Amino acid sequence: MQPAGKADSYSIAAQNLVGTLVVDDLRVLIRPKIRPENLFLLLEVGLDESAWRQEAFDYANKADLLPSVVAFYTRTLETTLARGLLRSYRHREDRLVALRGRIDMAAQFRQAGIALPVACRYDEYTPDITENRYLKAATRLALRVPQVDPEDRRRLLQQVVSLEDVADEFMRADYLDRIPITRLNAHYQPALQLARLLLENLTLADQRGQHAASSFVVDMNRLFENFVTQRLRRALRGHLEVRSQSNRHLDTRQQVLIRPDLVFRKQGHEVYVADIKYKLTDDARARTSDYYQLLAYTTAMDLPEGVLIYCLDDGGVPERTITVRHAGKLLHTLAIDLSGPPTEVTAAITEAAAWIRRRVRSTRPLVAPAQQEPARSPALL
Repeated sequence: MQPAGKADSYSIAAQNLVGTLVVDDLRVLIRPKIRPENLFLLLEVGLDESAWRQEAFDYANKADLLPSVVAFYTRTLETTLARGLLRSYRHREDRLVALRGRIDMAAQFRQAGIALPVACRYDEYTPDITENRYLKAATRLALRVPQVDPEDRRRLLQQVVSLEDVADEFMRADYLDRIPITRLNAHYQPALQLARLLLENLTLADQRGQHAASSFVVDMNRLFENFVTQRLRRALRGHLEVRSQSNRHLDTRQQVLIRPDLVFRKQGHEVYVADIKYKLTDDARARTSDYYQLLAYTTAMDLPEGVLIYCLDDGGVPERTITVRHAGKLLHTLAIDLSGPPTEVTAAITEAAAWIRRRVRSTRPLVAPAQQEPARSPALL
């Protein structure tokens, strides 16, 4: 943000952020260039289009992302908890009047001959588990947003009552990475993903005296990267293993760290590498710095080629392939067009996955050749 040359006027550049900024009656709405329904598609919470069609329609009409996302989270949470609160066993240590579980002998002896209460160690089947604490933390945060629809606020308060046996605990957005998704909690995944979206992007939600403020902004770079990663992982399951943000080293002494967005593995061997970028340049060509980055990845990983995956901007078509002089490395570009309906975006991701499979088959053997043993020097007499 910088002065626009006029009194009380500023020029604001949103760059890669979209969302809502509100302070009292001042409202700043930052809209993406892509279709509203595709923004909800990029949220990638594991639900089909019918689940978020109403919220995408509301966002298209009102241009305010925050109430639409809160409404989406409210309905998803309500549907999830309607199946019953997830419960699991938690280990507890407590002093009780009656024996439960096993006696904690070390703690009991520290009571200096006092028989009661008994120091116990036991497992309790309880809803007070990490998944529910995560949802409750996001729900509490959503309730602090001033412009939430009154009906959505009422429904959120009902879910807080449903979670009354769950502890109120501070939760960071990345705590979700610690929760393994299994068949027992798989139905929680969409609600957890939306909860993460709120915890990660609802950066300001406060009200002091007569002044209310809220901020919900989404980084389109990260959103596009996460969407492509999850969709490619889903499309290539059973064919290629897709690893994201894996640490590698550029130099032989392992002093310079590099981190490709995507590394593809086959039978335990790294066979392809990709980097994901949200935008092309104005002339729809990949940036020179992006080619440098991809060249470093292919060189350090000893791969003959790699690909840059872009969000297609302004209808342009990037160059498909360049060959690096004196190195022979092939650097490709693939563009995902987000200007069409969600079905076309999904088809583009599927085609990108098929293209990567074809390149892997044509450029790399499935199993790396066995290393030859070094020649043995004659034994000294």
